Amino acid sequence: MSKPLDHIKAPIQDALNQFEHKFRGSMKSTVPLLNTITQFIVKRKGKQVRPIFVFLSAGAMGTITEQSYRAASLIELLHTATLVHDDVVDGSNVRRGFFSINALWKNKIAVLVGDFLLSRGLLLAVEHQDFELLKVMSVAVREMSEGELLQIEKARKLDITETVYEDIISKKTAALIAACCEAGARSTGASDEQANAFQNFGRYTGMAFQIKDDLFDFGFGGDIGKPTGIDIRERKMTLPLIYALDHCDASTRSTIIALVKHHNKEQAAISKIIKFIIDSGGIEYAKNRMLAYAQSAERALEPIPQSIYKQHLIELLYYAIQRQH
Repeated sequence: MSKPLDHIKAPIQDALNQFEHKFRGSMKSTVPLLNTITQFIVKRKGKQVRPIFVFLSAGAMGTITEQSYRAASLIELLHTATLVHDDVVDGSNVRRGFFSINALWKNKIAVLVGDFLLSRGLLLAVEHQDFELLKVMSVAVREMSEGELLQIEKARKLDITETVYEDIISKKTAALIAACCEAGARSTGASDEQANAFQNFGRYTGMAFQIKDDLFDFGFGGDIGKPTGIDIRERKMTLPLIYALDHCDASTRSTIIALVKHHNKEQAAISKIIKFIIDSGGIEYAKNRMLAYAQSAERALEPIPQSIYKQHLIELLYYAIQRQH
């Protein structure tokens, strides 16, 4: 059983409290409308999982520094910018249960706010000559964009192999967690070898995290109660479906792909696809792959000396794959 998030945050709670103040300051502008919107963003922040990864990684390498706070702020600024832009691209009116920026202030303002947050993150790094951190985060944003575009491209043909799927989630989801861990370590003066250990930990954790999300769609691994089929409706090729399609005859494969392509909004078709995936062992396979990535993540930190921060970083890994929502 995973530890609750409040327990995991305990060693860095003071840092998180200070970070909240510093992050709010990093978003300030002379334009009143911008300040109104950024205050709206700050008040609706999530569980602060990304800063938790940053500060636990920094703590595991010795001490949390001012650069650690800037690393967390840089990641939150650039990530928030991508979320604001994503909502515009997706036409989404809701973010974490609240209205999105584009829903309240329309697309033009949302795009400009995203640009502002991106520029604040870049300036924060440049002003303090945190070029190493800037490189880490710039690579992550590039990978996230590539992952999204690769997924869109493949969703049209539904020809995703497990190798392509791993490439997509490594870029789209895992790259950001890898950046959090690497940036946290580098903010304390970690060597390249040590920073790479944290990056690998974050990468494997992100892969396991995404597979957990895949399982939620089929009603497994959470308190959802029944399958939602949202990924099928959006024609997303998740690991359970990819595995099932790889282990069936050509006729069945054609039938299922036709259902996903042309009947993905119909509940009867969704139920049939989900039953096919369960019967084919897709769920069990995905669970095993998730656990394998978690074990790889834990092994990645073996060169790092034992500490309460390292212990809680590993607990955060298992929280990510045992969460109920």
